[in-house]
Amino acid sequence: MQNNKIKVLVIDDSAFMRKAISQMIGSDPSLEVIGTARDGQDGLDKIESLKPDIVTLDIEMPRMDGLTALKIIMEKMPMPVLMLSSLTVEGAEATFQALELGALDFVPKNLDELSLNIVKIKDELVSKIKAVTSKKISLKKISVIPKITPKPTTATIARPRKPESYTIAAHRRASIVAIGSSTGGPKALQDVLSKLPKEFPVGITIVQHMPPAFIGPFANRLDQISQIHVKMAEDGEPVKAGIALIAPGNYHMKFRRVHSTEVRVKLSPDPSGTLHRPSVDQMALSVAQIYGGSSIGVILTGMGHDGRDGLMAMKEANGRIMAQNEETCVVYGMPRAVVELGIADKIVPLQNIPGELVNML
Repeated sequence: MQNNKIKVLVIDDSAFMRKAISQMIGSDPSLEVIGTARDGQDGLDKIESLKPDIVTLDIEMPRMDGLTALKIIMEKMPMPVLMLSSLTVEGAEATFQALELGALDFVPKNLDELSLNIVKIKDELVSKIKAVTSKKISLKKISVIPKITPKPTTATIARPRKPESYTIAAHRRASIVAIGSSTGGPKALQDVLSKLPKEFPVGITIVQHMPPAFIGPFANRLDQISQIHVKMAEDGEPVKAGIALIAPGNYHMKFRRVHSTEVRVKLSPDPSGTLHRPSVDQMALSVAQIYGGSSIGVILTGMGHDGRDGLMAMKEANGRIMAQNEETCVVYGMPRAVVELGIADKIVPLQNIPGELVNML
């Protein structure tokens, strides 16, 4: 009888964590841990001999650390990799380096409170393993992106070319772009924001599902590779052209109009009962109320359907909606929910989204 279980290799220098992670994964009948490895070099050897479908990879390990191992994996035997990341600033920075090297996503682990969070970690780990192995990821999707370099000057950036299939409605002008993303989103946001021109004429607001401790370092990293300014949103600050604001952890990002030409961020912990906080739905509902038809909503890769109801409200207010297409998503969940609702004006490959946005303004 053929074994259709997803085969997982666990790489971690801690014997306790190898056992704990293996037990979490093994609790799901569709997953099978086919081996464990104690460091990066051991992991590379096990990959060659065991041929796993996916690898979970720790970052800090002796002999060969996770980042070094990941680079070799992506160069010589590309496959889906999930990072296990500590909830520290250093852990966040290393995690984003891993995403640039080709890791598909990460699962945070808090070793100080492991017993309190083990169910949450298990659920996230299992769901992400299933999500990223549910379809074949093309080698292009796991390609290494360039290392961070200082912000280029305006002269070095060419305006994205207009896709031939897009027809501009000249009478509709946008005042804001609202973006939502989850699993696979950090890499997707890097690809989108890094290609927008410095003179991008409207403000951008972003909700990315991510541990609160990671959002500040993530915003700083995006700021380094983008011409536009990227920062974590602060309560009361204005939404301005050429600035991308990322919602902080544990707060919904909403908006209030101060006067006809100025809108400010309103951070709120309410509603507290949402599955995600920040929530794409809450941001988009507020955008629909404040900006109406002068808004553009973009939904990127992610599990679940956060953003579906909010983008429906934007659509009903005459806003325009763009969804990332299935082929370029790490997980086609959030975009699928929007597409199946029939509200997407445009379904676009990730690499075309920056150009589409420029031409919609």
